[in-house]
Amino acid sequence: MRVHVIGCSGSFAGPESAASSYLVEEVDSEGRTWRVLLDLGSGAFGPLQDLIDPADLDAVIFSHLHPDHFLDITGLEVFWAYHERTDLPQLPIYGPPSLARRLRGVMDRHDDLPDGAPAIPFTHHALHDGLQFRIGPLEIETGEVLHPVEAYGFRITGADGAVLTYSGDTDACERLNELARDADVFLCEAGYIEGRDDRFTGVHLTGKRAGEAAAAAGARSLVLTHIAAWTNPVVTEAEARAQYSGPISLARPGTYHPLTAAAVSVVGAGV
Repeated sequence: MRVHVIGCSGSFAGPESAASSYLVEEVDSEGRTWRVLLDLGSGAFGPLQDLIDPADLDAVIFSHLHPDHFLDITGLEVFWAYHERTDLPQLPIYGPPSLARRLRGVMDRHDDLPDGAPAIPFTHHALHDGLQFRIGPLEIETGEVLHPVEAYGFRITGADGAVLTYSGDTDACERLNELARDADVFLCEAGYIEGRDDRFTGVHLTGKRAGEAAAAAGARSLVLTHIAAWTNPVVTEAEARAQYSGPISLARPGTYHPLTAAAVSVVGAGV
């Protein structure tokens, strides 16, 4: 299994990165590569197309419905509904129960059929805490985390048992620690800084709290993400390192993280 960083800028697209989006790839026993997208935030659909043909996606999973995590679904819908290929199946979309309604509102229509399109492009599947489902060789567990809107983190297990945990957006909570238990890669948001952002509660982790979560969970490595353009990531990383002694890296667009059970590295863009 490997996870590509498509976009990792926190809260809005930044000058060097789109907002949150991560592509998970896994090869099954017959050699087929499965591709599942985690979030598709503001500006992320462009760089996704630099990496793959979006028609090769097998599913998209949305952690929550803040624009920096879901809004580029509008571009994906246009791509899927009006593509020159006529054999594209409906694309499975997983997200909070209100996702289909939210998409209709953004597109200013009353149903799920895009204007003039011959077929509905997506099938919507509602997430809830404790939901477990499978996409190809990937086993996915869903956990509700602490955020101002309905929001989920995910524990994704690959064919060889390697585990990726994605926090989505959350403040510190026990459910997050459960999802990250012994994870090979803990892809964890750290949108806030200790001292600077203390007036906000129940919204985002700091580097310190991300490090604490990784340590409590016994995660084997920590990848810090969702750092806003106005934040110095060196500060975030230092906060995390004071709490967690395992390998730490910063998410960067165009890189990917190969996962095998208990063995992790970071590979640069263009590989």
